[in-house]
Amino acid sequence: MATTEPGAGGRSKWMRRLGWLLAIWLASVGSLFAVALVFRWLMRAVGLTAP
Repeated sequence: MATTEPGAGGRSKWMRRLGWLLAIWLASVGSLFAVALVFRWLMRAVGLTAP
């Protein structure tokens, strides 16, 4: 089993993981926003909300 020494290599690994976490979070929030906009548009189109 390989071990990593503390230092720059470990730090870049964590930064990469944090970057992926942030990217996935932004993608999920963005997709939820898009779905909400579609539902809002549909509700407005059928007259369920005020313009």
